[in-house]
Amino acid sequence: MMKVLVVFGTRPEAIKLAPVIKKLTHHSAFTIKTCVTAQHRSMLDQVLSLYDILPDYDLDIMMANQSLIDIMHRVMNGLDEVFTQFQPDWVLVQGDTSTTFAASLAAFYKKISVAHIEAGLRTHNTYSPWPEEMNRQMTTRISNLHFAPTALAKKNLLQEGIAEDKIVVTGNTVIDALLERVDYIQSNENIALKLNQLFPFLDEKRKLILVTSHRRENFGKGLEQVCRALLQLASREEVQVVYPVHLNPNISEPVNALLANKKNIYLLNPLDYLPFVYLMMKSYLIITDSGGIQEEAPSLGKPVLVVRDTTERVEGLMAGTTKLVGTNVASIIQHAEMLLDDSEKYKEMSMASNPYGDGKAAYRIVERLQNESRV
Repeated sequence: MMKVLVVFGTRPEAIKLAPVIKKLTHHSAFTIKTCVTAQHRSMLDQVLSLYDILPDYDLDIMMANQSLIDIMHRVMNGLDEVFTQFQPDWVLVQGDTSTTFAASLAAFYKKISVAHIEAGLRTHNTYSPWPEEMNRQMTTRISNLHFAPTALAKKNLLQEGIAEDKIVVTGNTVIDALLERVDYIQSNENIALKLNQLFPFLDEKRKLILVTSHRRENFGKGLEQVCRALLQLASREEVQVVYPVHLNPNISEPVNALLANKKNIYLLNPLDYLPFVYLMMKSYLIITDSGGIQEEAPSLGKPVLVVRDTTERVEGLMAGTTKLVGTNVASIIQHAEMLLDDSEKYKEMSMASNPYGDGKAAYRIVERLQNESRV
């Protein structure tokens, strides 16, 4: 049996890896263990509870005001002992976090094979997104298998010299996770009712703008400009702004200073994944710097305005499901008001097809890993 260690440390990683962990756990060809670094503690624990994932190893590295160097050091030190105990054949990582790169590098030092889920996304700009762009590129150089979510991601890998037989186009596992949760909500009236009761302020007659922001490159001026744009949008009587605010003080402090107790703006604590999916379903449009939401929202028919200067998820731009608007106040307001006021423009974005997958990515990943076990 192939021994697989799945390593992750943040909420988005956990969401995207949950479908893969489930399939690996129920497959007779694998012995699987999970290791969380807890790079983000409380937000990660929400998803672990939702998916009934009990980690076999918990490095519990999170510290107040931790630096990127702190994360790398503590992850690699912790994994050294985990590798010695479990002796995996493969380490499975996802995406672009510091946990992803640190786990890949630690595995390389132990000559353990690495499989990278969501491989091949690129902006080709070292500092945007930072540090995620370089985390991805360096993880690519280390990895032995590359699970690319799209044909464009595969093309990026081929251009960087990755052998074609080591790349599998799978779709993105976040679509697997999203569709399963949407089906769960829609098929269970009691769950839908409980979720509705969590947000008594929601007004069906108003257009809900759902907001998230957590990227390091937006700390400071960028985030402040996003908040000022939200203030102007919320002045429209037909609009409600709902913003679950990240716990990082670089985000929570300026957001609360600028937006707390303002008309038509509702600042929430970070949400569990299921209530957040419910809000996405209820939203009219989404303003975000999140990568995962750029992939998820098109499956729900929700236009996305991306408050970043670059995005490694260019497939959404090409398909017309997302627009890159930056953090300039005027740009955000212009594009949001276009969607609020122009029904044809809104329809054009909301009905564009999702380029990120069909909900079967986890199946394709596990199938290829099983083929590796036969070699």
